[in-house]
Amino acid sequence: MSQSRNQSTESWSAPDAEPVVRIEKVTKRFGEIYAVDDLSLDIHRGEFFSLLGASGCGKTTLLRMLAGFETPTAGRIFIDGQDMTEVPAYLRPVNMMFQSYALFPHMTVAQNIAYGLKSDPPDREGRSARVSEMMAMVKIEALATRKPHQLSGGQRQRVALARALARHPKILLLDEPLGALDKKLREQTQFELVNLQERLGITFIVVTHDQEEAMTMSSRIALLKDGRIEQVDSPRRMYEFPSTRYAADFIGSINLFEGHVISHSNDMAVIHCEDTDSDIIVHHSQPLASGMPVTVAVRPEKMRVNTTIEADQNQLHGEIKEIAYLGDVSIYHVDLPGGKRIQFTQPNMLALAEQPLTWGQEVQLTWHPNGCGVLTQ
Repeated sequence: MSQSRNQSTESWSAPDAEPVVRIEKVTKRFGEIYAVDDLSLDIHRGEFFSLLGASGCGKTTLLRMLAGFETPTAGRIFIDGQDMTEVPAYLRPVNMMFQSYALFPHMTVAQNIAYGLKSDPPDREGRSARVSEMMAMVKIEALATRKPHQLSGGQRQRVALARALARHPKILLLDEPLGALDKKLREQTQFELVNLQERLGITFIVVTHDQEEAMTMSSRIALLKDGRIEQVDSPRRMYEFPSTRYAADFIGSINLFEGHVISHSNDMAVIHCEDTDSDIIVHHSQPLASGMPVTVAVRPEKMRVNTTIEADQNQLHGEIKEIAYLGDVSIYHVDLPGGKRIQFTQPNMLALAEQPLTWGQEVQLTWHPNGCGVLTQ
């Protein structure tokens, strides 16, 4: 992310910052099913905010309530200080880009973008200028006279984005906006969306089930589970400091070791892990009671294969059972003596690995106490 995004993130955690979206204790039921359950959330002006979660977690329902397509069963929704809970969709200062793009097949690109601008701006010349501005912004000027069936998936996505931005909404809602694109185009478009959002200064709220997509684009992420918020944080903090076991397991790959606290002093905790029948040392600033059940979380990239061990390093021994070569990194699955399987990764620095590892090889894995965390939920 750019430096400007990192700097501005500080204001979003300030207690006196005024949110552009405030969701207060919102519940949405469909019959006996709670799609959203007593959820509260603040989203601040200029954020690129992601609602992340597995299918059925409530993220799309929440987005549709922000858009005005669904009404909360309970709770209130405020946009820019105004109560919008009962306000119809067409009167809200938001626009939505649908997962299917919802382009009109009988209209050209220019006509699709112009749809909805019949009175904003009021004159034909002004509308034409706005359409041209939007096409230039997403780099589709040469496609103005084509119809949707003559466009690639990426081109249709740009048309839908231009149409959604044409009325200069205060908030743009995006429902799985990159789901129809292939992997390479999706990665390219992620950065284009971030740059566009920063240039326009419009608040973007995106629904996605793709953790990499959320991590790449977002200033903050709300991870949802069963209609509730599991954690709200910046991508870096959510990855490095997950607040729950579910958050740790959902974002990226992770090794989890069950155990209990032996001691905790000077921000260093000693955890005895039944999985490994060994003690693990973890840097942890919050108080932990002796005997308390906890989970130690270690990301695969924090582990290293070593022949020597420093005094303050954690260590495990195991046998390599599976290897996956992904080009930039290789993933190794290792069985510990007690039967638990863990994984570690190594970057492929050279065309031929400096230290070739193979199936059946015994390895000694080490990691620093700062390279792991303690989960109490």
